[in-house]
Amino acid sequence: MSAPAPARPLPAVGAARLSLNQATLKYASLADAIAAVTAAGLEAIGTWREPVADVGLDEAVRMVRDSGLRVSTHCRGGFFTLADGAERRLAMDDNRRAIDETAALADAGAPGSRPVLVLVAGGLPVGSKDLGAARARVADALTELVPHALDAGVQLAVEPLHPMYAADRAVVSTLAQALDLAAPFPAEAVGVAVDTFHVWWDPALESSIARAGAAGRIATYQVCDWVTPLAADPLLSRGYPGDGHIDFGPIGAAVAAAGYTGDVEVEIFNQAVWDTAPAVVVDRVVRSVAAHVPLGPA
Repeated sequence: MSAPAPARPLPAVGAARLSLNQATLKYASLADAIAAVTAAGLEAIGTWREPVADVGLDEAVRMVRDSGLRVSTHCRGGFFTLADGAERRLAMDDNRRAIDETAALADAGAPGSRPVLVLVAGGLPVGSKDLGAARARVADALTELVPHALDAGVQLAVEPLHPMYAADRAVVSTLAQALDLAAPFPAEAVGVAVDTFHVWWDPALESSIARAGAAGRIATYQVCDWVTPLAADPLLSRGYPGDGHIDFGPIGAAVAAAGYTGDVEVEIFNQAVWDTAPAVVVDRVVRSVAAHVPLGPA
């Protein structure tokens, strides 16, 4: 019996499906980020709240509409683990504003834009070591926000962060945990973010991606590499694909098999990247993704 033919490799992500998350160009204004993305021939951008706030939502909507770009995600909401009180109420009100921003920006974007608000759960409240209670607050926050998200036509994307951030940034550490939080709600209201930096290490990743796809909950696929040695601030240890330790092939294959057809968003937090001219960064992103990040066509 002859040996089976080797599996055909997935094609690399091309410019038509590649989105640049604005965090990769931290010091660029919204106008400069849009200019760098369009000059490179990309068709999508992931927006961030701070640069949008700098120009005001109405102006940001106009800029996005005039750019002809798709909006792949809006970042970010969340930080739900505050104890009950005025500070938590303010945080929830801010998340409602973020939902409205997401709807407006996606509506202004080119066809194929996704009204996805990425959520970072939040870490342990000050003085607490109770992970269970903190995760319960995340569930409570979703329950409170889902009606507004449904009214606005926005999908909330729960993003699991690497466990090293559990104390201070996100008590949701695995894709399975994020899916458990999303499960009580309609998929059009709550999905998950698959970010290679945060989930590449997870031995249950393939099955969790399949579960997310079967439930229609993959809201975004974000890529960057895990670079060592870790930076003094580990938040800044992301690198261009190919610079670190992540094998993007199996993850891309799992995401494609799960039926995800949206944009592939590059999100890099790295001081050296931030200190580089935007045009140079975008060019490096395009080349590194083409060389290292496979995903089937939409």
